[in-house]
Amino acid sequence: MKTMGDQKTMGRGGTNVSPVVSTAKIVGKKWHPLLVAELLENGPLGFNDLKQRVDGISDKVLSESLDDLQERDIVDRTVIDDKPVRVEYSLTRWGEQLELVVTAMAEWGERYLDAITETGKEQHR
Repeated sequence: MKTMGDQKTMGRGGTNVSPVVSTAKIVGKKWHPLLVAELLENGPLGFNDLKQRVDGISDKVLSESLDDLQERDIVDRTVIDDKPVRVEYSLTRWGEQLELVVTAMAEWGERYLDAITETGKEQHR
């Protein structure tokens, strides 16, 4: 892989991919960082446990988000052969490495929210 500014040339067909864009495709989705944060904090969780912990997420969006994170090798889905059968979601090695990113997002968000509250500029949506 050759570095070209903020882009890298990948072996197959010389596709240019920005590392920032690649990361943003994962953590830039509304629910993804929240799901990763919950799994970092609590370890493996079932679907309903995740739904309870992530306020406001619908079943459909949770399911789609988990599918997307699985496809990107961030989350593993394990079927537990109990009675009744249940499913647990956990972070992969790549998902665990997002801890620094999610922590940085949370710290920046706290500073930002404190600053706009102090100045009366509530421009976040």
